[in-house]
Amino acid sequence: MKKILKMNSKLLFVVVLVFIFLLEGCKVGPKYRKPVSKIDSTAVYRFDSLKVAQTDSLINIKWWEMFDDPVLEELIKIGLAENQDLLIASSRIDQAKALLGMSRADLWPKFGYNGSATRGNLIAGQPNPDLSTSNLFTGFGTINWELDFWGKFRRANEAAKGELLASEFGKRSVQIGLISQIATTYYQLLDFKWRLYISQKTLELRDKSLFIVSERYKNGIVPEIDLNQSQIQRAIAAAAVPFFERSIAQTENALAVILGRVPQAIQLGKALNTQNMPPDIPVGLPSLLLTRRPDIMQTEYLVQAQNARIGVAVAQRFPSISLTGFLGLASTDISDFTSNPTAYAGAVNILGPLFEFGKNKRRVDVERYKTEQAILQYEKTVITAFKEVEDALVAISTLKNELEARKSHVKAAENAQYLSSERYDKGVTSYLELIESQRQAFEASLGLSEATQKLFSAYIFLYKALGGGWISEDEMIQAAQAQEN
Repeated sequence: MKKILKMNSKLLFVVVLVFIFLLEGCKVGPKYRKPVSKIDSTAVYRFDSLKVAQTDSLINIKWWEMFDDPVLEELIKIGLAENQDLLIASSRIDQAKALLGMSRADLWPKFGYNGSATRGNLIAGQPNPDLSTSNLFTGFGTINWELDFWGKFRRANEAAKGELLASEFGKRSVQIGLISQIATTYYQLLDFKWRLYISQKTLELRDKSLFIVSERYKNGIVPEIDLNQSQIQRAIAAAAVPFFERSIAQTENALAVILGRVPQAIQLGKALNTQNMPPDIPVGLPSLLLTRRPDIMQTEYLVQAQNARIGVAVAQRFPSISLTGFLGLASTDISDFTSNPTAYAGAVNILGPLFEFGKNKRRVDVERYKTEQAILQYEKTVITAFKEVEDALVAISTLKNELEARKSHVKAAENAQYLSSERYDKGVTSYLELIESQRQAFEASLGLSEATQKLFSAYIFLYKALGGGWISEDEMIQAAQAQEN
C-alpha cells in the first residue's frame, strides 16, 4: 500500500508539472486581430442636423421617453416578455453557455470506472495453461487525460466564448429590432385608424352632397352628368372605408403576433394627429457606431470564434498525447475480491495522422476560408449600419419638410373645397370644379396622415440604426448602480 501511495505521489507530481507546462505551452493557429474599419473617426454624418458628437449619446436613448404614449410603452413591455423570437434568442444564450462548459471540460482529465465478470478458458486474452474454465472479476477506476499540448482545446474554448458573446449581442439585436417593429406597426395602425376616420367623414359629406344633387336632378336644375359625378365621388369614399377597415384588422393581427399572442384587437392610445413627435436624437461620431450596434458586435465575435477554429484545425494535424491509467481490484474468486492486492497500470499514448492525402491540410484551408467570409460579413454589416443611419437621417430631414408642405396642402385644399361648394351653390361654377376640390381635399388629408406616420417610423428607424439604447428602466438602474460600486 505504501508503494502505491508513493507511486501516486510521484504521478501527482508529474501531473502538476505537465499542467504547469501546458499553461505556458504553445497554441497553434493565428492570433485574433480585430477587423479594421476604414471609418473616419472625426467625420460626421451628412444629414446630421445637430452635428454634435456626444460619447454617450447613443447608449443612453430611452425608448419609453422617445415614444410619448403609455399604451405603446405597455405593448413594448409585453413584447419584450412574450415574443417568441426573443425567447429563442435567450435560449440560444443558454445553449452557448452549455457549449462553453462542454469545451472547458475537455481541458481536464476524465475519470470513470470499469467493472467486469468473465468466465471461460481465455482470461485477459490469454488461454489457461490447461484450458480449464475459470473466473475473473475486476473493478477499476480509470483516468484519461488528453494533454492540450498544441492548444486544440484552448482554441475550441476561445471559439465557444466568441459564440457566447455573439449570442448575447444577438439577443440585444432582437430586442432592439422588436422594440422598433412594435412601435412601427403601432404607428402604422394609428395611421390606418386616422385614414379610416377621414374616409368615414368624407363619405358622410358625399352622402349629403349626393342627396342634394339627386334632388336638383329630379327637379331639372342640374344635368345627369352632375348626378353621375356625385355618385362616383361617393363610391370612391365608400370604397376607402372597407379598405382601411381591412388594413386595420390585418395590422392588429400582425401586431398581436409580434407581441407573442394570438391575433386580436389592439387597444390604442392617442390618435395619430395628437401624438407628439420624438425629440431630435444626437447621433454622435460615425466611429462610435462600431461599438454601439449589437449586430456589428455580434459579427465581430463571430469572426473571433471562427478565427479560433483555425487553431483547432491546425492542432488536428499534430499528434495527440494522452495519459491513461487505472487503479482497482481483480480476483478469480468473488469471495476474496476485496482482499487481493491492488491492481494498477499507467500509460502514455500518442496518436497522430501520418498520411491522409491532404485531408488535414484542407481542413485548415476550409476554416481559413470561413474566417475570410466572417470578416467580409463583418465589413458588410458595418457598411449597412452606416447606410441605415444616413437613410434614417435623410428621411427625418426631408419628411419634416414634407409634413409642413402636407399641412399647407390640407389647409388650402379644405378652403378651396369650401369656396367651390359656395360657388357651385350660387351657380357661379360647374360641378366639375367642386368634385375636383373635394378630391384634392380628401387625398390631401390622407397624404398628411401617411406622412405623419412615415416621420414617426423614420425616428424609430434611426433609433434602431444607432443601435438602440436601454432595453428597460431596470437595466438602466442596474448599470448606474454598477458604476457607483
